[in-house]
Amino acid sequence: MILNKQGFDLWTDDYDQTVQLSEENNQYPFAGYKAILNKIFNEVMDVPASTVLDIGFGTGILTAKLYEHGHKINGFDFSSNMIAIAKEKMPQANLIEWDLTKGLPTVLLQQSYDAIISTYALHHFTDEQKVSYITQLLEHLKPNGKMLIGDVAFNTREQLEQCRLDSKGYWDDDEFYFVHEELQALLQDSCQLTFDPISHCGGVFVITNHIKDNG
Repeated sequence: MILNKQGFDLWTDDYDQTVQLSEENNQYPFAGYKAILNKIFNEVMDVPASTVLDIGFGTGILTAKLYEHGHKINGFDFSSNMIAIAKEKMPQANLIEWDLTKGLPTVLLQQSYDAIISTYALHHFTDEQKVSYITQLLEHLKPNGKMLIGDVAFNTREQLEQCRLDSKGYWDDDEFYFVHEELQALLQDSCQLTFDPISHCGGVFVITNHIKDNG
């Protein structure tokens, strides 16, 4: 799917309400949304006053909470309306307008991060693009840093297909959802990856540069 900037800008006004309804009804795609954000929040909070990079921060629902707790927020999003809302919440944050499909903005790659986070943004990319993105981002993590991705995600392809059947009529065929087993296989030689399933259609990936020694 080509990211439609205008479409997202128009969606800004009822964005949070759309999410809320889906979450309250425990429906795809936002079932478990608050719990997913909460898990990422708590992981980032482990390191006081950390430097955070948020990819596709939207209206800043999660990052504004981290900002309030003294974390240094950097981030990019392609929607100028969402950025305006986020900037009101986080006046000192380093937020830039950038198209996610163009890779990573050089200006934000001149430092390393304690946490790189992304919620409900990377499902626009194919698995191949996700792997390339994640691999590139790992280079900008501090030695003990972690990447935290919360999104529509499943342990197995079978679970994804079941959710697709259960969500007939409103399933989005233009998006590429995370499947833990498949992502694990693609990234096993370059990082340590764990998946915490939070709802039937969402969870959190914790990715670090430490590779498990299987020996």
